[in-house]
Amino acid sequence: MSLRRRTLLKVIVLGDSGVGKTSLMNQYVHNKFSQQYKATIGADFVTKELQIDDRLVTLQIWDTAGQERFQSLGVAFYRGADCCVLAYDVNVMRSFDSLDTWHEEFLKQANPPDTRAFPFILLGNKIDIDGGNSRVVSEKKANDWCASKGNIPYFETSAKEDYNVDAAFLCIAKTALANEREQDIYFQGIPEAVPESEQSGGGGCAC
Repeated sequence: MSLRRRTLLKVIVLGDSGVGKTSLMNQYVHNKFSQQYKATIGADFVTKELQIDDRLVTLQIWDTAGQERFQSLGVAFYRGADCCVLAYDVNVMRSFDSLDTWHEEFLKQANPPDTRAFPFILLGNKIDIDGGNSRVVSEKKANDWCASKGNIPYFETSAKEDYNVDAAFLCIAKTALANEREQDIYFQGIPEAVPESEQSGGGGCAC
């Protein structure tokens, strides 16, 4: 019987209301896209199981509402996160301009041990709209923002067309897993013998 470790990773998805956070999650977890828009009230989460190397990973993806009036609900949801996903709509400049606020808000609420090392990933969503002709945030502008925050990985996605969604979330899972391994030192649990062949090599995200 294989001694595999099952790991629960908590991922928070933040961004302005209407940028497609829930649609991205539903596309990834359920392979579904709905044209109907329904604002998320408070927070909700979905789970997805996947295997990374020899680890069975359960991603618990939290969708916090984009409306500012719900931000006060955040503290309990942010705490214990292994990765934070920031999402914006490439066709709405305001949603891009809000990224700094969301980034700061997460670090304030989650209060990770090392704020500079905590993993973030940026998703520029809705690249399918109008064949890309209505986008107002260039890929270069997004990459420059990521560079200014310590080289955050960046993906351009379309939840509607299921473009780059799996690749983005796989990178999110690998990044969260690498962070979770580094946090292991904080949890002095029962020692667990892991066969050498089960140990996964190589950290980081090859994306």
